[in-house]
Amino acid sequence: MENLKILATRSTPEIVFDAGARILSMKGESYPEHTAQFFEPIVKWIRDFLSGQDQEFLLEIDLKYFNSSSSRILYTIFEMLEEASKSGKLITVNWCFDEDNEIAEEHGEEFKEDLHYLNFNLVSRESE
Repeated sequence: MENLKILATRSTPEIVFDAGARILSMKGESYPEHTAQFFEPIVKWIRDFLSGQDQEFLLEIDLKYFNSSSSRILYTIFEMLEEASKSGKLITVNWCFDEDNEIAEEHGEEFKEDLHYLNFNLVSRESE
């Protein structure tokens, strides 16, 4: 499986998928005009990756801001990862946020509440 890299723009996050290390990271802001179109290759990559033999996967999300359309796509991704976790894959999500960004923390807590098999960690760090 090939790596995936999408550079950040003003309205889209940087996406780095390292297939060898089995790590996907999303960093920045996410409010693209065409959310489904932006996330389509990411969702496809995850789906393809999960259909393989790899048992471990780490998703690191560090979004300072995201709109409701991005939130719906993130939830779709979390549901895919939840299903894979149910089938025995060891999947971890690290939801990273600045300690003073209460909104990002609350979003992470809301996502976590809906996930029962997925290892979902809230990772607070000092503000930059």
